[in-house]
Amino acid sequence: MTAESLTDLLVRPIRDVDAEAMGRVHAKVWHETYDGLISSATLENVSPRRLAELWTHYTSQSDEIRHAAALVNGEIVGFAASGPARDADAPAPREFYFVYLLDSWHRKGIGRALFDAVVDDGEPLYLWLAEQYPGARTFYEKRGFHLDGARRDEVFLGETLTEVRYVRP
Repeated sequence: MTAESLTDLLVRPIRDVDAEAMGRVHAKVWHETYDGLISSATLENVSPRRLAELWTHYTSQSDEIRHAAALVNGEIVGFAASGPARDADAPAPREFYFVYLLDSWHRKGIGRALFDAVVDDGEPLYLWLAEQYPGARTFYEKRGFHLDGARRDEVFLGETLTEVRYVRP
């Protein structure tokens, strides 16, 4: 880590009071991740305030959803969640929904800590990943995931992205 050490890392469940910080981090991560994958005009519509509204009642969802935020020096730098499969043809009973981490905190063990906080060791899972986003593939492959050949077009902020499915048996 930069000036911080892993002892400055706290991974804990997301709280309702985190909504504003979650919106801020979520918007920044989308800008960092999807710049070049979707148009600049579409990304301009991604605002911290708009995303904070999505996080306002997140913790009151199903208790089957496991969620965690990573904090460094008390500031949220990333978050992750998993839960029941959302697809009719799901290859596993649980789905890894997302891990979002600010670029400046990549490759410091935080993504792994978030993943471990919301997934049981060896748990069968699947996830969808934007095909054009190769940066995350190695992360998931190190955790036992492999492509299973499934693809789908998903509307993302009004634009269509092709996603590929990864499965961990």
